[in-house]
Amino acid sequence: MMEALFSTTPSLKAFSPFFSSSSNFNTKPARNIFSSICTTTLGRNRVRDRTFLRISASAQSGPSTTQTITSVSEIPLKMKAWVYEEYGDVNVLRLDEGVSVPEVKEDQVLVKVFAAGLNPVDYKRRQGKFKATDSPLPTVPGYDVAGVVVKVGSKVKNLKEGDEVYGDINEKALEYPKQFGSLAEYTAVEEKLLALKPSNLDFALAGGLPLAIETANEGLEKAGFSAGKSILVLGGAGGVGSLVIQLAKHVYGASRVAATSSTGKLELLKSLGADLAIDYTKENFEELPEKFDVVYDTVGSSGRSWIVWDDRYRL
Repeated sequence: MMEALFSTTPSLKAFSPFFSSSSNFNTKPARNIFSSICTTTLGRNRVRDRTFLRISASAQSGPSTTQTITSVSEIPLKMKAWVYEEYGDVNVLRLDEGVSVPEVKEDQVLVKVFAAGLNPVDYKRRQGKFKATDSPLPTVPGYDVAGVVVKVGSKVKNLKEGDEVYGDINEKALEYPKQFGSLAEYTAVEEKLLALKPSNLDFALAGGLPLAIETANEGLEKAGFSAGKSILVLGGAGGVGSLVIQLAKHVYGASRVAATSSTGKLELLKSLGADLAIDYTKENFEELPEKFDVVYDTVGSSGRSWIVWDDRYRL
């Protein structure tokens, strides 16, 4: 196992949270992960053109809670939701208009969903890749959410009805995720897993961030990344890679950020904060004259990455 070389692909187990049912990947409370994001590049709508936003809702901001729910008594008993009752391909999914609205536990809030993001973990879960630790069927899928709080549990302290929030509704990605996820009109979420939505992000953009940015941040933390260190991001224009660049540069304080992409996405890398944009269709990153404190691999090139990793920073 590599101590300072991380991957989100099956070929390297050092940091691969979604490809093994034995993963111990835990999401941290959203407030801790997202607290630095609102005032950085991540919150400046540069994300509009990036491919990681796979949103199932309109790109417009959702209406305020007063336009949708004026009192708790108006919350319906039934809702529309995407459901599957057996594992399989996309054909097992169906839209059910009679799913019960989730009950809210004392530490949870009920969120009126305006946007939900899809990630690889969603289809892998639907295929039964980790059914040994999955919640019981039938399942309403979905991890990422953005919406408005319409009801709060008795022990909720920091959120109130009407708050616009976003987050990943599951504290653990693979160990008994919620049976009723975010691809529904309403979802119940623990307060600690949500953060207030930045005013400069609409619901659709906010709904596409949580799992991808948790993955990006988890890798940087596991690598011991800190201010003044350098990093090479393989696959910098992808969902996780584009966020690694921004976190490393604008939140962690990297001294130098290099990233790879195809020709057409080099300017995107630079706009996100990359000091060096490498066209992998024309250049081999192994031939770079410099080495990096951390190589963050999102594409599965871990064997080649050793060449440009400075092992003085072995953890």
